[in-house]
Amino acid sequence: MRIITKLKTVLSKLIGRQVPRMPNFGLLLCCLLASGQLQAAESRLVITLQGISNDVGNIRASLYQDQETFRKENKALKTLSIPAAKGDTKLVFNGLPPGRYAIMAYHDENSDEKLNLRFGMFPVEGYGLSNNTKVMGPPKFVDSAFDVVEPETTIDIRLTY
Repeated sequence: MRIITKLKTVLSKLIGRQVPRMPNFGLLLCCLLASGQLQAAESRLVITLQGISNDVGNIRASLYQDQETFRKENKALKTLSIPAAKGDTKLVFNGLPPGRYAIMAYHDENSDEKLNLRFGMFPVEGYGLSNNTKVMGPPKFVDSAFDVVEPETTIDIRLTY
């Protein structure tokens, strides 16, 4: 009972007014639900990019949540860019709510911030997709989609040159 009284006191100070009378179970339930919402924003996605061929240019990775924006880097939910380093490297997206996402990553060797294509269709720079999807034609969100869960999700993406 003392814990409930202290919770009501703390909540009153936080919101600046008296907490209305409610059953103790209801107060505890509200606190638990609120803490769950705070934790949801703390999810992180750790990506290991494998097989980077050299240390020229940058490595770019874009995070997407739907088919309409997938592969359109300027419409990505988030984009990370780091200097390229031969071998494997890690990228981290922080503060993600749990949900369904897809990643497209590429080795931007000429640092022009876009995946260069031959004939507008065939990548000339190393690239990779979440789930290491092999594609014939434009990749689809559904084939690359995966779930981010709390507190951390880890995936590997192999770059293809």
